[in-house]
Amino acid sequence: MNLPDPRNADILVNINGELKARRDACISVFDSAVQGGDAVWEGLRIYDGRVADLDGHLKRMRNSAKALAFSGVPSADEIRSAIFATLEANGMRDNAHIRLTLTRGEKVTSGMNPRFNQSGCTLIVLAEWKPPVYSDQGIRVITASVRRNTPQCLDSKIHHNNLLNNILASIEANVAGVDSAIMLDVNGFVSETNDTNLFLVSDGRVLTPHADSCLPGLTRKHVLRLCDEHAISASERNLSLTELYTADEVFTSGTMGELTPVLEADGRVIGDGKAGEVTGRLQTLYRDSAYRNGTPLPF
Repeated sequence: MNLPDPRNADILVNINGELKARRDACISVFDSAVQGGDAVWEGLRIYDGRVADLDGHLKRMRNSAKALAFSGVPSADEIRSAIFATLEANGMRDNAHIRLTLTRGEKVTSGMNPRFNQSGCTLIVLAEWKPPVYSDQGIRVITASVRRNTPQCLDSKIHHNNLLNNILASIEANVAGVDSAIMLDVNGFVSETNDTNLFLVSDGRVLTPHADSCLPGLTRKHVLRLCDEHAISASERNLSLTELYTADEVFTSGTMGELTPVLEADGRVIGDGKAGEVTGRLQTLYRDSAYRNGTPLPF
């Protein structure tokens, strides 16, 4: 097993309050996550003894579970305690990432109907040693043929585990030999990439798509707040691929990758082909804020 970080071979995973070794960290074949991808999730990053935007992540997870009519949802305090216990057991205080998953729980028989769920939710806290997945030097992207879900089909404000359209887009990026794939909405406007939100910089203005088909990401929200606090002009509106190709700068945002410059899209070089000034400034502001303002770990 060739792990990106060998320390992750010995991690302890928290499943419904029980810490298990990686090789033993399993859920039932009757769990809703297995039966139908019926689960919600969050990604959290740890910065020098602090969890970035913990309250925001917990609120979104519980809101997503409510929208999907989950029963027996653990309280925010219960989830917070499970996160802290997992990090302490693994000795993680920095440069770590948590995949937090809440499933509808175990079913009494196979099938998609939530009536088969009678035992409450399954909570999984998977913490790994993991730096940001993308390089500060930038990435290359293509436009995927698969479209991002419209709210008419599945609301992006539910942070759900049904990620097959994103995975199909990721496959296209892999085949093309690039890092990620831009996904358009059903009207042909830029939505996001398969795993991050998107921003353009044109004439000093920061632009990002409306959060209709794209996920209204917490890092995205943080970037918009930083723009407001530091007098950087920013707005949300529909954006076309032509505007992306001809932007001065393009960058992505997300917990897994933080802020990442996009250097090339569909073979078009963005700007001068390197990380731009506004992107670099926002990267610095974001990391400074993440290290200062997260929820302190109690150990």
